[in-house]
Amino acid sequence: MEIEPSRDKNRSGAEIETLTMTFAGRLQNVTDARLAAEGFLRDLARASPPSAAEHWDDVLLVVTELAANTIQYAPGPFELHMRPTITRDGVHVTLRDGSSTPPTPRRFRPSEGGGGIGWHLVHALCDQVSVVTRPDGKDVHAFLPW
Repeated sequence: MEIEPSRDKNRSGAEIETLTMTFAGRLQNVTDARLAAEGFLRDLARASPPSAAEHWDDVLLVVTELAANTIQYAPGPFELHMRPTITRDGVHVTLRDGSSTPPTPRRFRPSEGGGGIGWHLVHALCDQVSVVTRPDGKDVHAFLPW
């Protein structure tokens, strides 16, 4: 796991870290990504508290779902990037992986062991979701309110 923080200033002049972390792509990295996101949100909340309490949990849930989907469908290393949006009223989460296959919604089938709800959940919680494919993988961008 590698951390590359950079600094950004909000309107009040307080510095906000931009999170960039690389993970090996193991199952435990889903928890690692969530913990890293939680640290980012703690720093962000000091400089710019969320406008609603549920925004904190929504960001963590989206990071967890994106990381879990990456482990399951795009095995290999992945990167997590988090930063405040330009307008400072949201959080921009980017998850980069090594598969150029875009995510697709799946039907929820509880009788077959669950699954199929994560991508729908990400779309429900985010203001905007986009996927940018690259020759060596893809970036999933999620914009959430803060």
